[in-house]
Amino acid sequence: MQSKTSINSKHVYSILVFIFLLSFYSCKPNQPKEEKNIFNEEKVKKQFIKANQQLVIKESDEMDYYQKSHNMAFIKTTIGIRYFVYKASLKGDSIQNDDIIKINYKVSLLDGTECYSSKTDGIKEFMVGRENIEDGLHKAVLFLKSGDKALVLIPSHLAHGLLGDSKKIPPQSPIMYDVEIVSVKKQTLN
Repeated sequence: MQSKTSINSKHVYSILVFIFLLSFYSCKPNQPKEEKNIFNEEKVKKQFIKANQQLVIKESDEMDYYQKSHNMAFIKTTIGIRYFVYKASLKGDSIQNDDIIKINYKVSLLDGTECYSSKTDGIKEFMVGRENIEDGLHKAVLFLKSGDKALVLIPSHLAHGLLGDSKKIPPQSPIMYDVEIVSVKKQTLN
């Protein structure tokens, strides 16, 4: 009897060792897969960065073409916005963040397709740097002053981005604002 028990114990022990080794080796191949996934995630990030850089170059070329074909001397900012003041105010207040401004505007695509305007949608009033308006418009009005009339070219990453506005502005579209700064109300600090 002891020999049968001894044999059974040896079998149980052998089976346990086999299961342990099997589980140990079966877990090991998963580690390289995780490393491979990390590598792939990094590769995808690099591809997205490259695609975005190509999009910025493409839009910059489109805005260059617009500027040249319309023979206008736009000023290009470091963030990619371009503006051309075609009627400068001689005594208007400069605009700063937190000012409340009113603007007449027309938003169009670079091909001239009108999307929105104050004639149909009303004058826009917003607090600069705070309200839900295209980020590029917030940044652009900082270069203008009360009474100015200007054309502002805004790249898509500062306008409606990769998806557009789901209404009139298509994905990845730079836009143009024809804007008139109607008034600037300075915020008082308390």
